[in-house]
Amino acid sequence: MSEGFVRVRGVCRTYRRGGETLRVLGGLDLSIAEGAFYALMGPSGSGKSTLLNLIGGLDRPDAGEVVVAGQDLGELDENELAAWRAEHVGFVFQGFNLLPVLTARENVELPLLLSPLNRSQRRAQALRALELVGLRDRVDHKPRELSGGQEQRVAIARAIATDPALILADEPTGDLDRASAEQVLQILAELNRTLGKTILMVTHDPAAAAYAQTVIHLDKGRLGRIETNAAVKGGNT
Repeated sequence: MSEGFVRVRGVCRTYRRGGETLRVLGGLDLSIAEGAFYALMGPSGSGKSTLLNLIGGLDRPDAGEVVVAGQDLGELDENELAAWRAEHVGFVFQGFNLLPVLTARENVELPLLLSPLNRSQRRAQALRALELVGLRDRVDHKPRELSGGQEQRVAIARAIATDPALILADEPTGDLDRASAEQVLQILAELNRTLGKTILMVTHDPAAAAYAQTVIHLDKGRLGRIETNAAVKGGNT
């Protein structure tokens, strides 16, 4: 694993709420190694989701720089940033964000519509992604025909369909029961272990954080302690 796959340097982010300025991140520095699984924890309002969005190019800092795999995101215009996201980052959110009128396979194919792949290639790649998350037998089911855990696994398949190097997961088990949450976490751990995906997961759940190799704590927009899990669940080493 190489250091500095993600480099965050001096990042500040503020928001306006009414007449008040809220500082969410204040001069944050962080380095994330390639091929590792990180959990990001902290109290509500500590800046976890904001940091995730900055690393994923969904938002821009007020100051500082974010570099991912050698690309300074601040050097990209909006169109270039969108193209970069589509190629390099897979997003998994607490809400599954699946289109209800589409099947599992069709939902997974959506990010591939921007790729140069033809129809049969998109279908084959979507099926491979669904197989990786254990849903090869649910490809023609629509979201209403799936359990919450299965919907989140479809969302993970959609996130990995373009074979991104980086997966960003924001409370991916927040709406799931414990058994479904365990399945989702095991899949993320397996993607990290066997495919070398770099994963940064925001979570409030210590049981979920136990699947990560490293736990990063944020507090009031600043980096707190960083812990290494001695015994990592899900088969990671």
